[in-house]
Amino acid sequence: MNSTERDRSSSDRTAWSGNKRTEPVQEKFEETGSWNEGHWFAVSKTLYQGETDFQSVQIVRSLDYGVLVVLDGHTQSAEFDEYIYHEALVHPGLIACRKPKSVLVIGGGEGATLREVLRHPGIERVVMVDIDAKFVDLCRKMLPQWHRGAFDDPRVELVFGDGNAFIEKTSETFDVVVLDVVDAFDEGPATLLYSRAFYGAAKSRLHPDGMLVIQAMELAVGQTRDHGRVLNELKPLFRHVRSYSCFIPSFWCEWGYIVASDSGNPGALSVDEVNGVLAERKLAGVLRFYDGETHQRMFALPLDVRAELARNE
Repeated sequence: MNSTERDRSSSDRTAWSGNKRTEPVQEKFEETGSWNEGHWFAVSKTLYQGETDFQSVQIVRSLDYGVLVVLDGHTQSAEFDEYIYHEALVHPGLIACRKPKSVLVIGGGEGATLREVLRHPGIERVVMVDIDAKFVDLCRKMLPQWHRGAFDDPRVELVFGDGNAFIEKTSETFDVVVLDVVDAFDEGPATLLYSRAFYGAAKSRLHPDGMLVIQAMELAVGQTRDHGRVLNELKPLFRHVRSYSCFIPSFWCEWGYIVASDSGNPGALSVDEVNGVLAERKLAGVLRFYDGETHQRMFALPLDVRAELARNE
């Protein structure tokens, strides 16, 4: 390449970048936080901005990630890659459960967690408990590409209230409990849901061979503290507690999850075992992110991350 060609290719980013801007940049959204780095999105339009009784809500249209859902200044979900987050959250636990029929979802206001749970043909009942009725109503109206009608499925019961209170009062038991709540920020609406007492109460609502699945924040070397705290609260309660992770582009990081059970170890499932269950449930070829190879990758944490988690036990 001569100097003229190099200069031309360097200045014309569309010659090598797939992220061609087709909309004018009218504003930028920058995440709030105490970290020592910046994370901002070019935004073409603000679709909604307001407050509920529990949190601030923004719904914006970004140039590279489509619609973004932002709660209290933190990116919650992006149209471009929400399927990665939600397939990773839901399917490992449900695949490891032999014949899941009943699921409790705490949080999951956008409705995409419901969407993924309902893909499993044996599901007969899903209870979704969310503290923020206004936010769920916004999602129902403004985010049909997330829930795809899941809120209206006759197998779904919506309960608006505190997840901790629901767990304490209900006598119903479930095959899988999924905790899809916001991160454990100090004094946030989900703070009580990141405690050993709550996890013990949630375990009491599981069938003997049931699975507890938790979205457990960032999981990369140097960024394991919050995930490690959740892990350490769960280990005294369950026989099998496994961390797993995947990269979420709109989060700009490797995101962590935890699955806990007394009966089975989802992390021990082989590629063929996972793909066999997916085929049996007619999910092979339906999902965009998750399959047997993906399952293996998610549970294979890097050595430095494993070492950091072990040091903080």
